[in-house]
Amino acid sequence: MENMEKTEKKFNRWLIVVGAILIQLALGAIYAWSAFTTPLVGTATAPSEYAFTKTEFNAIFSAGLATFAIMTIIGGRIMKRYGPRNTAILGGVVLGMGYIMAGLTGASFPAKLVTLGIIAGAGIGIAYVVPIATGVKWFPDKKGLVSGIAVAGFGFGSFIWILLANPPSVLGISGLITKASGTYAYTVANIDFVFILYGIMFLALVILGSLVMVNPPEGWKPAGWNPPAPAPGKKAVSKGLSTAEMVRTPQFYVIWSMFMFGALAGLMIIGNVQSFAKNAAEGFSAHGFSATEAADFAIIGAAICLPILNGIGRIIWGQISDKLGRKKSLAIMFLIQAIMMVAFLYTTTNPYAFYIVAAFIGFNFGGLLAMAPAATADSFGSDNVGINYGFVFTAYGVGGVSGPLLCGYVQDNGMSFMYAFIPAAVMCFIAMGLALIYKPEVSRKEQPQDAAKA
Repeated sequence: MENMEKTEKKFNRWLIVVGAILIQLALGAIYAWSAFTTPLVGTATAPSEYAFTKTEFNAIFSAGLATFAIMTIIGGRIMKRYGPRNTAILGGVVLGMGYIMAGLTGASFPAKLVTLGIIAGAGIGIAYVVPIATGVKWFPDKKGLVSGIAVAGFGFGSFIWILLANPPSVLGISGLITKASGTYAYTVANIDFVFILYGIMFLALVILGSLVMVNPPEGWKPAGWNPPAPAPGKKAVSKGLSTAEMVRTPQFYVIWSMFMFGALAGLMIIGNVQSFAKNAAEGFSAHGFSATEAADFAIIGAAICLPILNGIGRIIWGQISDKLGRKKSLAIMFLIQAIMMVAFLYTTTNPYAFYIVAAFIGFNFGGLLAMAPAATADSFGSDNVGINYGFVFTAYGVGGVSGPLLCGYVQDNGMSFMYAFIPAAVMCFIAMGLALIYKPEVSRKEQPQDAAKA
């Protein structure tokens, strides 16, 4: 006990939060993908040397999300064997090299798919679980709050990277992405330079944040805090279920399904918010606004409203769920998100309505990313949360592939965004129902008799 108290005095656990934010600022690059919509796809008046289709553009985003989700499992295993610091550094190197290599591949869609999608996504996945799992271990008394803060940088990072690359013209500042005066408004040389620069910055941020990523001593707990006693008939899981035990409980499938439905809706909007605002048939230009105004509204919604509230939502929803409970908080969040997905269809007649609804969608999606790891720790314990949350996080990958690709398919085939947003809203309603039947604690009868052998 004396050694534990000395450790707490020597190491300020809030340093973990600082390091987590630095790491997540870089990992949030994947949510900044919408900044590259026009530069990689182009428009009739501003052609791009890349000339990717909307489906190709969304395929890179979806490949990154899928690889991100899959590699969280690998990241959890690496962390258990080699520690959080080494795992975070590895993730940062892979992410940074993915972007740097992307900057050397020119206008090739397959090359961008591999470098920006698969390689960079793998780096994000390897590093992502580190600040979450480490934070939960140091803050067993504030799992929801610290999970929210630990991943808040992810949302704020997208705000920084979008504004740095392509700020709205109303700000009167130039971004790294510039328009050329020749045949192509967006050139390979300019965009590839941005990818290389981003890769270097991502690498530096993750390595800096990784320096404080250490696990607490075995059996450590905050001074004056004791774990709450389990309810009658329930099993205390402070030591944590193994992954094999976890996947044999109904809680795993309920959490996984909620996560998948919520991720599908949130990532669909994150990847296509600018495309929706600029769409000729349903966007702002279809309601009397100029192309320049539509572009500004799109960037403000995508670069300011959605990502900032995404980051804030992770903190606020995490704190709410600590007080109100994960079950009620998830149900309320999914209900609001379902309503917002439908309402978003009717926002391009008024930019303020667009900003507000985009902000709510980001706020709720951020809340999902804060509550999912906290719910995983609630139900299955904190000891194996790195690996266990990696398996839960595969739901994010499934939603991240299906949501953006569905929206890309709808656009390339001249269909209304309604055929993407309404199904996503329905899935959020289903997730709300799952939240209402979710039982956070694992009952004794749900544990296998040979749990110790698993």
